[in-house]
Amino acid sequence: MIPMQATILQYRRGRHTQTPNQALLQIPGVDSRAKAADYRGKRVVWKTTAGKEITGKIIQPHGNKGVVRARFVKGLPGTALGTRATIVA
Repeated sequence: MIPMQATILQYRRGRHTQTPNQALLQIPGVDSRAKAADYRGKRVVWKTTAGKEITGKIIQPHGNKGVVRARFVKGLPGTALGTRATIVA
């Protein structure tokens, strides 16, 4: 699989809490829950400006518009929101 870019939209959150080690990702060209389900189990890597890598895994679709939820090993910093993460096999 060719590495793809996904945009980190926001943390998984509730009314009173947010979970920094889980994030919602938007993948270009994915616009339905069925297409998003194909990415389940894929690895995600986000690189900091210093070159460090935070790895994660896509765990399930989120909603019906093609957004997926990814769980990262460490929590993502706030500067990661709105940036690109790489989806690898």
